[in-house]
Amino acid sequence: MLQTPYYLIDKAKLLKNLEKIAYVRKHSGAKSLLALKCFATWSVFDLMQEYMDGTTSSSLYEVRLGKEKFAGETHAYSVAYADNEIEEVLAHSDKIIFNTIGQFERFKEASQDKTRGLRVNPQVSTSEFIIADPARPFSRLGEWDPKRIESVIDDISGFMFHNNCENNNFDRFDEMLTLIEERFGYLIEKMQWISLGGGIHFTGEGYPIDQFCARLKAFSEKYGVQVYLEPGEASITKSTTLEVTVLDTLYNGKNLAIVDSSIEAHMLDLLIYRENARMTPCDGDHEYMICGKSCLAGDIFGEFKFNHELKVGDRISIEDAAGYTMVKKNWFNGVKMPSIAVKQLDGTIELVREFDYDDFMHNLS
Repeated sequence: MLQTPYYLIDKAKLLKNLEKIAYVRKHSGAKSLLALKCFATWSVFDLMQEYMDGTTSSSLYEVRLGKEKFAGETHAYSVAYADNEIEEVLAHSDKIIFNTIGQFERFKEASQDKTRGLRVNPQVSTSEFIIADPARPFSRLGEWDPKRIESVIDDISGFMFHNNCENNNFDRFDEMLTLIEERFGYLIEKMQWISLGGGIHFTGEGYPIDQFCARLKAFSEKYGVQVYLEPGEASITKSTTLEVTVLDTLYNGKNLAIVDSSIEAHMLDLLIYRENARMTPCDGDHEYMICGKSCLAGDIFGEFKFNHELKVGDRISIEDAAGYTMVKKNWFNGVKMPSIAVKQLDGTIELVREFDYDDFMHNLS
């Protein structure tokens, strides 16, 4: 058994998502790009690139990783490019998407030989959290005024709309796309490609995937555009666990178990969004609050039910530990960074990366 903590990526589970992505590509004509901001563990790109069309990025380092490690198209996007990085961004990208007209005009000459797009903010979204809402008041994410966008329409060939967030409701997706068409349709018909971003959970159980395909195909044919999707969590959902070990148990009004991991360091979004981790089964008679080992008082994975009393040395699997985890992990408290392991399609488990004190030390100065 591998030493915990470690992220375990199961390629067989990953494949289930990828097959749905390929199904959408076949039946809708839409291409899918892996959103590296969510998941950038390139050890499994060999499998993912067989079912996806490339990557999309949010920074120079992400676009370079996509170009070097993932076959297919490489789309570059950033909230703001800096003068000292734009040349390298352009060198590693097939398409570059600007967040604002100001950024486009600043780098218009430098990018003249590239396929260029603009992020458009339709001012509606599905986010339940204002911290993640791209359409929040005073949002900096994209241009929203059709009249302003008209001023650069002859110099770009595509738009990127990203306003879905953990959206597993097809009707809501359809409704928002209709709003986009009503407001920006006359501009869309002048484009060659449209990205509808990520946050659409079309690989989830029960999602009406054929309706989704039909809607995408109709949109593409109506405006004569190539549609792109940017699945992040949709590509890796339920594929990965965080494997941890119980280090101590105590009772302080509730049964507590401390494990060799930390939400602040290893599953930061649980802390940011005040959510609990997921674990199955969770229906036993013994209830425990599972706690991280950092000094943060709120370092708590959640409360779970087990079919036995927990003891030191017991192993626990935290589910859905792929998206926004490995890309956000940090060295808070110097807690040991989880290793990364891959369960191959033949069932063998391969340790692909382990972190040690030298990694911690060299992350600082």
